[in-house]
Amino acid sequence: MKFITLLLTLSLVLIAPQAYSRDTKHMLSIQDALASANFKEKLDPTISLYFGEQSHPKTVKSYGDFPTNKKTNALNKSDEAACQWVLLSSLLALQSRAKKEGGNAVINIASYYKKNTFSSKTEYECHAGTLMSGVALTGEVVKIAE
Repeated sequence: MKFITLLLTLSLVLIAPQAYSRDTKHMLSIQDALASANFKEKLDPTISLYFGEQSHPKTVKSYGDFPTNKKTNALNKSDEAACQWVLLSSLLALQSRAKKEGGNAVINIASYYKKNTFSSKTEYECHAGTLMSGVALTGEVVKIAE
């Protein structure tokens, strides 16, 4: 009897982590996220954001490339809602870095999940799990002509 109990316990310990290790890759719309009230309310309009190879005013000075890697609680949220929330967190981090460095824009923003770059004007990459969702971005902090 003890052997069966031990075997069942061991089986549960080995199987349970697999049940919670979901990592679903989503390619989601940047414009849909930016159009939401949260983004309009929280993003700083004085720090411009340019995704992928979007055209932007002339760069006066570059302060370098900076990565972000943000996670959020995904419990009781749809994957899309969690991904939008963590995208907002990542963009706020890039804007904060731009302010710190003296820039007024972040250009060439690209997804940078597990150090794999995906650059797009229209989509960002998010990975959603059972407990957490994550977005990693990289962008160049610059001063652009006004």
